[in-house]
Amino acid sequence: MTLTPEHTPVFRRGYRMQWEQVQNCHVILYPEGMARLNDSAAAILALVDGKTSLGAIVATLSDRFPGAEGLEEDVLTFFQRAYEQKWVIFHE
Repeated sequence: MTLTPEHTPVFRRGYRMQWEQVQNCHVILYPEGMARLNDSAAAILALVDGKTSLGAIVATLSDRFPGAEGLEEDVLTFFQRAYEQKWVIFHE
């Protein structure tokens, strides 16, 4: 799948992100288990609501982290991996 700024991510059914006190980090919970998230991944995935496009997510992150070079490419690469891990699907 080739992602564009117009794609809108949504968590797959049965997948969700939450703070896990025992792990002291955000995690993705899914039927087969759990994946720990670093701070960058959590900041990105916190913006997934099924309504906000990748372009709008990049814009929000650019506002939060001014001067972060290559942000759009990094975010699109991250979402490509999240798709491959089956965490998210996309609407156009």
